[in-house]
Amino acid sequence: MVDLEMDDGLAVLTIDRPSARNAIGPATMDRLDKVLDAVTEAADTTHALVIKGAGDKAFVSGGDLKELAAIRTESAAMEMALRMRGICDRIAAFPGPVVAALNGHAFGGGAEFALAADIRVAADDIRIAFNQVALAIMPAWGGAERLAALVGPGRALLLAGTGQVLNAQEAEQAGLVDRVLPRVSFEEGWRELARGLAHPPARQIKQVMRPGGTAREAARVFARLWVTDEHWAAAEKVMPRGT
Repeated sequence: MVDLEMDDGLAVLTIDRPSARNAIGPATMDRLDKVLDAVTEAADTTHALVIKGAGDKAFVSGGDLKELAAIRTESAAMEMALRMRGICDRIAAFPGPVVAALNGHAFGGGAEFALAADIRVAADDIRIAFNQVALAIMPAWGGAERLAALVGPGRALLLAGTGQVLNAQEAEQAGLVDRVLPRVSFEEGWRELARGLAHPPARQIKQVMRPGGTAREAARVFARLWVTDEHWAAAEKVMPRGT
């Protein structure tokens, strides 16, 4: 239901529910928490995380309406929203870069799930929408706040308030997607990008970019990297040699 691949500093989390278009229900939330526990346990050697859906039709189609239809009270709805918000917060708080590989459409809660990542890479034929208003509800997994921070309050209200559906190119222009890749090379493209981020310096860059970072903190992290064997080995390759 939720698969985890660990490979040389890169973790890939895949929601694999093709029959439900990778929708998220209570059992999927349980599995997401367990998989994120495993990622956290390997955090010292895992430098980047990818979140994606299985197949090429849906990234995450949102909440599983069949399963979530059992929720009929305000308190139960609030509990569910806070639980999934917590999962998205865990993804956002991963210490290294997080990439959402939009292999398919991302609607409603799926769009919120994508915004928990630092970077979104999309196949050129996908669509994305914060269209919860079609069900007379609103984003509650942290997507409203993250959307406002990403594109500004006015544009965020327009997108979430109308449920406008954007294609990949429109999403890139709006700032929702950072890179659009051809469908034929999408798998190779997101892997190459993610592997390019799966190293300690990118992880440290994310940390100093967080709100509240200071010049002294950035200098301290830089100095720590400066004295590593990896830095000097890389520098040796590019420093001019005497004749």
